[in-house]
Amino acid sequence: MAKGYLTTHVLDTARGAPAAGLRIVLYRLGGPSPERIAEAVTNADGRTDKPILAAEVFATGSYELVFFAGDYLDRTGAPGEAPRFLDQVPIRFGMADADAHYHVPLLLSPYGYSTYRGS
Repeated sequence: MAKGYLTTHVLDTARGAPAAGLRIVLYRLGGPSPERIAEAVTNADGRTDKPILAAEVFATGSYELVFFAGDYLDRTGAPGEAPRFLDQVPIRFGMADADAHYHVPLLLSPYGYSTYRGS
């Protein structure tokens, strides 16, 4: 059984705080269409309460995390026009090591974002 797992968190860089209450959906890629396999909402620390992909169901392959940034930014009263410049933020990535911890954070503001492989 694989020991790997996937975590994420979101930081609101415009506010200098964790992004609480942001919806995230995880898809597995590679088939005829993306397969939705998990959904979570960030807690007060901007993290999910448990890994978004736990070791029991972890598999290597290509994935996509979709962060519902527009809904979060609207709820927090962040400045911006309608429609928002950023709405859904998709991040596609691969996981090749069945025993690794993959961490994909999102640094978010109303007009930009960045990500990296964290630890």
